[in-house]
Amino acid sequence: MVEEGKGARPPVRCFEDLLVWQKAMALVKTLYDATREGPWLRDYALRDQLRRAAVSIPTNIAEGFERSTRKEYLQFLNIAKGSAGEVRSLLSVAESVGYLDPPSHAPLRAAVTEVSRYLANLMASLKEIDR
Repeated sequence: MVEEGKGARPPVRCFEDLLVWQKAMALVKTLYDATREGPWLRDYALRDQLRRAAVSIPTNIAEGFERSTRKEYLQFLNIAKGSAGEVRSLLSVAESVGYLDPPSHAPLRAAVTEVSRYLANLMASLKEIDR
């Protein structure tokens, strides 16, 4: 018997049920909120690139889930993971130019790193099915 709250996740019927997609969506909202004011208002290029890279993560998870083969799904998860790396890099740029102080940068980096780890785990489990 599984204790409530420990491994009792409902079955995945659509991409919105995926915890990784939910976490990626939360990251998008957090990044949009973090880039609404201050120096972000003047630097459209960095702000928009960061936002686009973040949006690419849940979008590619969704697109891959809706594809007809596991190979295609893995390809889109790989693209999403690459976008997570892009977000981490852009957050480092934002910190280095003074748009994010270390206390603001750390939780954003932790959130995108967590999403990346979830993607890696999902990809590994899908590859294991093929073995």
